[in-house]
Amino acid sequence: MFAQVSDTVSTSCAGAEGCYSDFVRSYLTVGILAAVAIGLVAALLGVALILRPGPREGRYQSQKLISYESGVDPVKTGWVQGQVRYYIFALLFVIFDVEAVFIFPWATRVEDYGVFGLIEMLIFIFILILGLVYAIRKKVLQWI
Repeated sequence: MFAQVSDTVSTSCAGAEGCYSDFVRSYLTVGILAAVAIGLVAALLGVALILRPGPREGRYQSQKLISYESGVDPVKTGWVQGQVRYYIFALLFVIFDVEAVFIFPWATRVEDYGVFGLIEMLIFIFILILGLVYAIRKKVLQWI
């Protein structure tokens, strides 16, 4: 569709000074697609606003506004200081998960890298083992 519009513009302005260059025309295409995307988002939000159910009063409506956490009814306020160890545990998981992302490609091409690649990977694994030993000594991995 856009290619046809582009072709008709280029053939109708042959030799005229007011015609757009290919560079400007490519940005014009991106601008048109962005405008269509924004228009679609606005249209869908408008349809959702029209079709949504209105506020209702009833016996159970106030219960729908209470925050629900794993089947436990909320007591007092929702502000509870979380344990830092859960975040550290998750961070350690991410670190060792990323380690696997680096080791798998190396393992598929280990013959191409030779002895130098082997030594580099051993240094990498040694540094990660040092981090794991440090985490164990600081008792970060103890769950309770």
